[in-house]
Amino acid sequence: VQLQASGGGTVQLGGSLRLSCVASGRTFSNYAMAWFRQAPGKEREFVSAIDLSGVTKSYADSVKGRFTVSKDKFKNTIYLQMNSLKPDDTALYYCAAKLRGASEYEHWGQGTLVTVSS
Repeated sequence: VQLQASGGGTVQLGGSLRLSCVASGRTFSNYAMAWFRQAPGKEREFVSAIDLSGVTKSYADSVKGRFTVSKDKFKNTIYLQMNSLKPDDTALYYCAAKLRGASEYEHWGQGTLVTVSS
């Protein structure tokens, strides 16, 4: 599966952005999806995940209550709605996919940059 992330940009403290990740090449419903991010000088970290059905969602503690992940199966797309953004949210955001039953995310998009200024 190929993944294409978009929607990054520069916002001020407290602003909002919505990231999108379009999947192509395989049956979308067979993949669990997730968002990760990597800030400058830091390791990549988990942000949020959504299961195959789009029902079960999980979030890193640092984004709970501010970020919302969703899935549109008809558009083969997942979204990450990010509200109340902070400078600490500044990072390159990646979407990832793993096939049903897989333990690791095997497929990665190219990343979209989010910059939050204070």
